[in-house]
Amino acid sequence: MIHIILADDHHIVRQGLRALLEAEPDFAIVGEAGDGLSALQMTEKHKPDVLIVDLMMPGLDGLEVTRQVHQSMPQTRIIVLSMHANEAYVAQALRNGATGYVLKDASAVDLARAIRAVIAGQKYFSPPLSEDAILEYMERFHNAAHDPYESLSRREREVLHLVVQGHTNAEIAQILSISPRTVEAHRARMMRKLGLHSQTDLIRFALQRGILPQDK
Repeated sequence: MIHIILADDHHIVRQGLRALLEAEPDFAIVGEAGDGLSALQMTEKHKPDVLIVDLMMPGLDGLEVTRQVHQSMPQTRIIVLSMHANEAYVAQALRNGATGYVLKDASAVDLARAIRAVIAGQKYFSPPLSEDAILEYMERFHNAAHDPYESLSRREREVLHLVVQGHTNAEIAQILSISPRTVEAHRARMMRKLGLHSQTDLIRFALQRGILPQDK
């Protein structure tokens, strides 16, 4: 039996995915999450074979969830579910540890095929995405300038994601179960490491890096 967790902020999407996947006799949905932090907690609790995570979610986005799950639970295979057929997003998902990238307009057959592929140790990309094109893109940007985001600690990245979503320091403190003063310290270090000086700079950085979708 292949144990699966679904992480998507739309309940109706999770319901649809559950119905489609549970039609497969060897798939079992062991948990659902509606935001990035819950997805991390659910994955740590159940240690599934496969995590299916939406690219854009509140709290932490799918790329950051992928990074943290891959670092702490490398045995869990990760499939990113997205409406964006964008090489930059796919490449970042792979760098963060995903082995599958499925578009939201793909068929149920595609998603089931993706799950079986990653369990077998293979990569899977929804058509029209091409593994060769993605790897070529990654190679092209391999020698690009150092990404300052990579220098952030796990907590600093969590604070960054919550700040750009509009949460106050007090709200972030409650979400992360830390003190407001600790949030302020993480926020200051994060801004310094990124070389940013204002909220406007931070939002611009988040848009450029795909932490916030361009249509927000």
